[in-house]
Amino acid sequence: MEPKPEKTTPSTIAVLGATGMVGSRVVAEAARRGHRVLALSRTPTSDHPNVTPVPVDATDAHAVRDALTASAAQAVVLTVRTTPADEAFLVTATRTVLDAAAPLGTRVLVIGGAGALRTPGDPALPVADNPAYVPAEYRPVALAGIAQLHTCRSHPTADWTYLSPPALLQPGPRTGRYRRGTDTLLTDADGRSWISAEDLAVAAVDALRTPGPDRHITVAHHDGTP
Repeated sequence: MEPKPEKTTPSTIAVLGATGMVGSRVVAEAARRGHRVLALSRTPTSDHPNVTPVPVDATDAHAVRDALTASAAQAVVLTVRTTPADEAFLVTATRTVLDAAAPLGTRVLVIGGAGALRTPGDPALPVADNPAYVPAEYRPVALAGIAQLHTCRSHPTADWTYLSPPALLQPGPRTGRYRRGTDTLLTDADGRSWISAEDLAVAAVDALRTPGPDRHITVAHHDGTP
C-alpha cells in the first residue's frame, strides 16, 4: 500500500456561514494569516483584500455544491446554526458540503456543537444529556449537533474533522492560546468549559493548517499557566 500524501496548508479556504458569530471570526483569522478566503453566506461583505464575498444560501444545496466546486478551495469550514434548532437543515447542509468536497479532495472542517462530546469523568454520558452543561432549552441544539456528527461519520471517504466547542462560546478577546482535546469536554480547575469565539477561530485555522489524526476534536480556553 502506498503511503498517503502529506497534507499541505491550504492557500484558499471557503467559509460557509461567513457572517455568523463564529464564521465571521474564522474569515478574519484566516485572512489575517495570509489565506485567500471565500466568504459564503446570503449577504457576505468584506473590504479585506484577501476575502472574496460569495452570495450563497446555505439552504440551497445546488448553490452550495456549485460554489464549492467553482471555488478551487483546498479547504472549507462549515459553521452554520439556526435558531430555533433545525436538525434537518443542519444535516442537509453538512451532507451537501461533504458530498461536494469528497470528489474534489477538499478538506472539510465542521464546527459543530459541544453536545456531541463525552462528559468528563463519565464517558458514557453525552454532554447533550448532561443538564450541568446543557440546560433543557438548549438540548434540541445539542441533539442537532450529534446528528451532524453522525452525518460526518457516514462519509468515511471524505477528509473531514468535526470541531466541538466547549460548553460556553461567546465573543471575547483573542489570546491565541487554547487547549486541545478529542471527544471529551474540556474543563478548567473550577469546572468551567469555555472559549472566546476569537480563540475558537484561531483553533479552527490551526486545525486546517496542521491537521491531526483525530476526526473529532475539541478546544477550550487556556490561560497560559502550566
